[in-house]
Amino acid sequence: MHLTAENLAARRGEELIFVNISFHLAAGEALVLTGRNGSGKSTLLRVAAGLLRPEKGTVIFHDGESGADGHAGEVSHYLGHRNAMKNELTVAENLDFWRAFLGNTGGDAGLAVEDAAEAVGLSGITHLPFGYLSAGQQRRFAFAKLLVAHRPVWILDEPTAALDASADRLLADLIAAHLAKGGIVLVATHQPLGLRNSQELKMTGFAGVDAGIWG
Repeated sequence: MHLTAENLAARRGEELIFVNISFHLAAGEALVLTGRNGSGKSTLLRVAAGLLRPEKGTVIFHDGESGADGHAGEVSHYLGHRNAMKNELTVAENLDFWRAFLGNTGGDAGLAVEDAAEAVGLSGITHLPFGYLSAGQQRRFAFAKLLVAHRPVWILDEPTAALDASADRLLADLIAAHLAKGGIVLVATHQPLGLRNSQELKMTGFAGVDAGIWG
C-alpha cells in the first residue's frame, strides 16, 4: 500500500497557505511535518484526512491487496488538538464507541479496550469518567482510540501535547510499532520522535495569494 499527495494547495480564509506540496509514503514510512505555528501543518493534515478540501491537488491511498485507489480519510485515524472524547462518559464507553464507529480496515483487528488502556500505560481506570482524568491521562486515552480500531494510516497533529517525557517515549514506541507492522504515519510535531524510515517536510507558511497555483 502507499499514500500519495500530488501538487496540494490550500487556503486559510482568503490566504493561500501552501502550494505544490507532494509526497509519497509506502508501507512502514512516516512523514514528519515541522515548522513554526501557523505555517500550515494542521491544514495539510486536515486536507490529507479529508476534513478540508484542497484548493488544488489530490491525496490518494492505494491498497496493495485489492489494487484499489481511494480517499485517505476512509482508511485513516485522525488525532487533532482535541481528544474527541465525551467528558461525561467513562473511558471504556468512549473507546467502545470509537471501536464500533470506526471499525477495522485492512483485515487486522484492533485491541480490546483494556488491552489498549494497558498499551498506553493506564490499565485499571477505564471505568472512570473521561472528564475526571488529568490532561495527560486524557491525551493517552485519546491515543488508545487509535488502537481499538485498526486503520493503516495515522494522521497525528501534535500528539505529544500535554504529555510528560515518559509518555512521549511511550507514544513514540506505539507509532514505531504501527510503522513496523506496515502502517503509514503523517505527524506534525515540535518534539523529535526518533522515527526510522521517516521523511521530513518543513512548512514555511503563507505562499502568497494565488501565487502561480494554476500555472
